[in-house]
Amino acid sequence: MFSQQSIIGNLLPRIPAVSRGRFATWLEKHNRDLSIFQTSLRRKLTTFNVAYAKAGWDATTNISIYPSTSVALSLVDAAAIKEVTASRARFPKPVEQYKLLSFFGDNIVASEGDDWKRYRKIAAPAFSDRNNKLTWDETVRIILDLFDNVWGSQESIIIDHALDITIPIALFVLSAADFGLRISWKDEGIPPNHQMSFKDALHEVSMNCFIKILFPNWAMGLTEHTRRVRLAFEELDSHMLEIISKRRNAEKKEERHDLLSSLLDASADDPSFTDRDLTGNIFMFLVAGHETTAHTLCFTFAMLALYPDQQEILYQHIKSILADGKLPTYEEMPLFTHSMAVFNETLRMFPPVNGIPKYSAEDTSMTVGNAAGDELVLPVPRGTHIVINTVGLHYNPRYWKDPEEFRPSRFLEPDWPRDAFVPFSAGPRACIGRKFFETEGIAVLTLMISRYKIEIKEEPQFASETFEQRKTRVLASKPGLTITPIRVPLVFKRR
Repeated sequence: MFSQQSIIGNLLPRIPAVSRGRFATWLEKHNRDLSIFQTSLRRKLTTFNVAYAKAGWDATTNISIYPSTSVALSLVDAAAIKEVTASRARFPKPVEQYKLLSFFGDNIVASEGDDWKRYRKIAAPAFSDRNNKLTWDETVRIILDLFDNVWGSQESIIIDHALDITIPIALFVLSAADFGLRISWKDEGIPPNHQMSFKDALHEVSMNCFIKILFPNWAMGLTEHTRRVRLAFEELDSHMLEIISKRRNAEKKEERHDLLSSLLDASADDPSFTDRDLTGNIFMFLVAGHETTAHTLCFTFAMLALYPDQQEILYQHIKSILADGKLPTYEEMPLFTHSMAVFNETLRMFPPVNGIPKYSAEDTSMTVGNAAGDELVLPVPRGTHIVINTVGLHYNPRYWKDPEEFRPSRFLEPDWPRDAFVPFSAGPRACIGRKFFETEGIAVLTLMISRYKIEIKEEPQFASETFEQRKTRVLASKPGLTITPIRVPLVFKRR
């Protein structure tokens, strides 16, 4: 009944013939059979399966009648997905789905056509090698600050949920690399004329975007929680505008390589690029870089703790490069191939965005295949919703042997299936901040594993669980702006 392109379709639980459920793509992956349970009665209702393995093709369709009768084509065929992502004119992005995130102004994510070209032209130079080096150096500084001034001489650090450290890391790096603002692990005060620090405002906004989307402005004052979210949006807006104003009007122009400075320089010759364009784009980079990095690092630490043999392989490789406690440098980043492999394998198994939306701008067709090597030409009428099913593609056994297994070495093979790996999308609309994300992630992972061994926190109530039960518990997740780990309890032991 309800399209997954609608807000209602995304909010409802999984109900046969009514809604596929917001987490359907993640739960189904490529070939899982799912049984539906009525939450209130805990009673089995029926089996609702749209898995590609059962369909026999790497494409499925869903037909819905609300908000209007529509067809959604879901793809896990690498060649078909490559065709869609490469053909921006035939298969554009449905930007109206992203307009809800334009809280602070129009931006590169929620635009298409000439507007997108304009934003891309201005934003591209900002993601330069100089900015990536700044990102690496600031990440190393922040991690060393954690080691020296927070964890100190402790031999063992117990973390009840790994997000408690990965979220601050992502926030601190973004603040430095985007705005040139260094935030320490110690509590920062609230600046004059503000009710919330930049750090707290950004965290609150990032965690509660859906509250702002779902509640009209008049309803944001009804509860203490919604009032705090409303305040966070107001404070983040104020902080960003203040920073932009100070940077624009500074008497002495310092040579900076942070994202804001690069955007200001790149947009200097475009008088139509306003402060609202700046805040809109900066916000999207902040939110995308914050949640994506924090959640991916959390899952990475969880997988290495669950698979100590893989962690040891990674440690030995890092040790072979960083002898005698040497710090990793940005120039050495290409040498940390095992760190990149672990990171990529985590992104394969836990892609931040489960589905990437497109639509057909014309009557066309595409060829899809199956495990038997057969091909089928599908008619794709104009207006068809298209979903690049990232999870289904990443778990498709046509491209990934034993896809449910954590096997970083697959990314060390020279012929690994690059077209079947799209955590950042692909083609012209691929994530512009991919290198930024990889730079920060590799620096964090390499430094952390070089100094600490990561284990799952032992808890009495889980003493009798099997490995599979432990794995299911630790990797449990929920939907959000990106896939969100629920609780990853870890112990970091000094090496």
